[in-house]
Amino acid sequence: MNLTAYGENAQTALGKSAEKIIFLEEILSVTNQNSDIYKLNNSNGNEVKVNEDTANIINTSCQISDMTNGALDITLYPVIKEWGFTTEKYKIPEKTKLDELLLNVNYKNISVNGLSVTIPQKYQLDTGALTKGYTGDKVAEILKNHDIQSALINLGGNIHTVGSKPDGSLWRVGIKNPFDTNEQLCILSIEDKAVITSGNYERYFEGDDGKKYWHIIDPKDGSPADNGLVSVTIIGDSGIMCDALSTALFVMGKEKAIAYHKGSNDFDMILVSDDRKIYITNGIENNFENVSNMEVILLN
Repeated sequence: MNLTAYGENAQTALGKSAEKIIFLEEILSVTNQNSDIYKLNNSNGNEVKVNEDTANIINTSCQISDMTNGALDITLYPVIKEWGFTTEKYKIPEKTKLDELLLNVNYKNISVNGLSVTIPQKYQLDTGALTKGYTGDKVAEILKNHDIQSALINLGGNIHTVGSKPDGSLWRVGIKNPFDTNEQLCILSIEDKAVITSGNYERYFEGDDGKKYWHIIDPKDGSPADNGLVSVTIIGDSGIMCDALSTALFVMGKEKAIAYHKGSNDFDMILVSDDRKIYITNGIENNFENVSNMEVILLN
């Protein structure tokens, strides 16, 4: 993680930001036995009192799940674990095993009442698809509260910017080429935005069958989402929304992602399809520089 802030309160603001990041890691980790998520995952169906941040993330995840017809589902953790993506002991699960695990996957069965959360027995949560986006929002908030008007927040590839660069020019953010991660796909010029990408190149393994299996799982069948997209980048004001949508739209696939954008229109996106085409929304047309040899298609 890299945080860069400009202004007389920058040092104090960055110190507070680091404290917040460590705190969020402690309460949201699936492996830390003192975290809210761990307590929920081992609650045997009993109510758990959680921190406000945890309740906010779970609430937002359920809203986005509703908006995307369940393409995002934070109750998928047992399925992701079965594939080995949490332990790096990768395997292709039997269909019968996935079907059995999917009986305990349904975000609609999460109950949030203020700071009290209940999930059914055998259910397990993983908020990984929203955590970095939410963290970026919180860090940006801390920086702005310290009168920082120019900052760049890089949380492991999730980018958030506060204002523009100190000289007034736009931040230039590179997006990785999913077909060759040593190269860039494009450069985006932005200010005061979050830029978050989900791609099939981030965490994957090759099975004995020679096929590639990645960590973005479709809640409908418990298998890696394979709907024609190799990466989805979302650009918007809210980091948690961008983070969640980058996963959900990847799962939905190109046609449904484009239709979703038309119905919503409060964010911009870059879709890269498996036939090597780049689709961009018209809100970023003038701030997008293609540095790949792929064709760019503008979405109206």
